[in-house]
Amino acid sequence: MQKILIVEDDEKLRDELDIFLSNNGYQTETLKGFKDTINKILKINPDLLLLDINLPESDGEYICKELRKKSAMPIIIVTSRDSEIDELLCINYGADQYITKPFNIQILLAKINSLLKRTNVWEGVNERIDAGNFTINIRKNTIEKNDKIVELTKNEYKILKILVQNREKIVSRYDIIKCLWDSESFIDDNTLTVNITRLRNKLGEIGLKELLETKRGQGYILK
Repeated sequence: MQKILIVEDDEKLRDELDIFLSNNGYQTETLKGFKDTINKILKINPDLLLLDINLPESDGEYICKELRKKSAMPIIIVTSRDSEIDELLCINYGADQYITKPFNIQILLAKINSLLKRTNVWEGVNERIDAGNFTINIRKNTIEKNDKIVELTKNEYKILKILVQNREKIVSRYDIIKCLWDSESFIDDNTLTVNITRLRNKLGEIGLKELLETKRGQGYILK
């Protein structure tokens, strides 16, 4: 049974989500204290996180940003903030979805189901994916070769995933951007270039920098 962690300080909404998601086949857990929130979330290690932005003693945007340095868990922001700036910040910090209150709880459930389904299609039941020259540890969000282990950010993970899925095929910049943000409104060519460079350098840390090639005017290929 997949586990959803609810990080929400509104007790009524928290309990409503807890009961609703439990009744729809998910294992649920809630945080009721918000000190050391990041470490608590990582320790619980849920399959999906529902995260409010306005938390006592914690900042949801910061939590999202820091989690992405250590985990690829799907994150849905559930918040009363409805500005485009807040939404853009959260997406750029690594959130997968951004939902504003009040919301239709059935629509939230549909988004949760869809996000977990997309995640599980590739990840399946394995914690590790054999990528040939190296291994991807899904739970820890790392790449590994022999005794060398390198952490990936969420965007680096997504880029590597689509490249591994299309091994020895050219993947266009457009397709990678769609994979990163699921929306053309968040296209940023410069950000993609930065992420590709960082991913190539991290492959270099395990001696595989040459695997990721740039095909000028076409995209990228993982050999």
